[in-house]
Amino acid sequence: MNTTAQIIEQNGRKAFAVISYARFKKMEEELDDYACLKALRKAKADPANRRRRPFVEFARERGYLK
Repeated sequence: MNTTAQIIEQNGRKAFAVISYARFKKMEEELDDYACLKALRKAKADPANRRRRPFVEFARERGYLK
């Protein structure tokens, strides 16, 4: 995958970077993964999410088990 970017200037200043579509999709995926990781870390740090219980209890509560 080509990781170089074509830089386009506007009024003598760097204004845009053109990258391949494949690289763009890869970056988009990585950013989404990072956003999910941040949300997970935030949820794990919340004391309200510290309650632990057996999976069977959870499954019964949700109606997955009888």
